[in-house]
Amino acid sequence: MLAAVLHAPGDIRIDEVPEPELTPGHAIVRVAAVGVCGSDLPRILVKGAHRLPIIPGHEFSGTVVQAADDVDVPVGRRVTVPPMIPCFDCGSCARGEFSLCRDYDYFGSRQDGAYTELVSVPKTNLLPVPDSVDDIAAASVDPAAIALHALMRAGVEAGDRVAVMGAGPIGLFAVQWARIRGATEVLALDVMDEKLELARELGATATARSDRDHDEGGYDVVVETAGVPAAQNQAVLLAGPRGRVVFVGIPVGDVPLDGATVQHLLREEVTVAGAWNSFSAPFPGREWTTSVAMMAEGRLRAREIVSHRERLEQLPEVLPWMGRREGFFSKVMFFPNGEEAAA
Repeated sequence: MLAAVLHAPGDIRIDEVPEPELTPGHAIVRVAAVGVCGSDLPRILVKGAHRLPIIPGHEFSGTVVQAADDVDVPVGRRVTVPPMIPCFDCGSCARGEFSLCRDYDYFGSRQDGAYTELVSVPKTNLLPVPDSVDDIAAASVDPAAIALHALMRAGVEAGDRVAVMGAGPIGLFAVQWARIRGATEVLALDVMDEKLELARELGATATARSDRDHDEGGYDVVVETAGVPAAQNQAVLLAGPRGRVVFVGIPVGDVPLDGATVQHLLREEVTVAGAWNSFSAPFPGREWTTSVAMMAEGRLRAREIVSHRERLEQLPEVLPWMGRREGFFSKVMFFPNGEEAAA
């Protein structure tokens, strides 16, 4: 089968690789759609993965085409796949805090992922989806669940005023979750007008250019998804008295906090929390099952977030273009078996 194989940082190629073999406790999933996560870009273009060579890609959906006897998800069932594979044995797992597992595996960075045609998936990581959740939505459950996990960490409640820093896919899902959870105001901030237009379409009550517009702040909750120092400083400054700030974006370098930021954090008694992944008990958790349910009801929208649909063979050209930030993109989705690449 064909796969996009990362051989070294910046060296990703379309290779022929062996199809995965069926093993006990696993199913073979034919990949329908796989999205590019923001973390894929530094991993593939700059840093590399935990082992090389490796097939990256961890936001994916597909159909079970083979299943071991001890797997209760039948052949032909459509699934989304949580990318973390917990150990189920450490203290964090025993407490149901699977996002904090101390000995986890992970598709696309620690073991072969989904930029390919077929993937072997443990039975614990097969989450069936209804027919009303299409392949694009099913491949978007991971960023949707990450956004929900962040809002749960921040304790978003009905009546809150919420600001979302960064209108990438996770930020756009955060906007939607804030509205679903009853926020009265949702401000989306970004440096690109195209992304702010998407945020308005998906429910933001206001938008602002984070690189030039001034906002008075005073928000109950601020969700930071960009992972850059300017946005993280601005997120703290947007919080009101005893506001809650949650950092979701993964920084590449150091994150210095300005003196004014720390003064504001202290004087307003702002709480800053981190959010990592999206998993709770029973695995993969309510973040995942709620995301699927809201997509099935049409209350959580994913298709609008996808800006580019590509064939797998285009991946070695598309990812460097994304890394150079030469134009607008939101979620870029690949279709290794070709179904929607031309849509």
